[in-house]
Amino acid sequence: MTPRLREVYDQTIVPAMTEEFSYANRLEVPRLDKIVINMGVGEASQDKKKMEGALTDLQLIAGQKPIVTYAKKSIAGFKLREEMMVGCKLTLRRQRMYEFLDRLVTIALPRVRDFRGLNGKSFDGRGNFSMGIKEQIVFPEIDYDKVDQIRGMDIIICTTAKTDAEAKALLKAFNMPFSN
Repeated sequence: MTPRLREVYDQTIVPAMTEEFSYANRLEVPRLDKIVINMGVGEASQDKKKMEGALTDLQLIAGQKPIVTYAKKSIAGFKLREEMMVGCKLTLRRQRMYEFLDRLVTIALPRVRDFRGLNGKSFDGRGNFSMGIKEQIVFPEIDYDKVDQIRGMDIIICTTAKTDAEAKALLKAFNMPFSN
């Protein structure tokens, strides 16, 4: 069964963007490539149990197992040595990517407190969009009573678009709530 957003992409977004940007064929239309979710857990260098909580939260949110990221350099000011745990991340592709984006846009972002829309300038110049969420409890999969600590996360949406304008048009077509 194909995800809902994939069907929306094939049936409405591709024809609309082909007309708007006058592409020669449908393979030129930008599409989602991957979604990377990163959660920094700096306290894990002192307490290993903090990392377990972050790993379980991220696994519940995304539906696949995240990997642990380690420090590449020692930084004395942060009490950090090389090869210490500093966070976790995962990459979503294909079906899971569309399902996560659907839950992010329809359920999680409307639950964010004082939400006024996403910054439309958070593109990197090559068609990739990045955003941050301050608390993981906006996702319905997370049980508020079992959360040991509120943590934020970075979400990077990678597209095959060549410019930021094309990527923004693609994400707007997926109902991403950009401010103004």
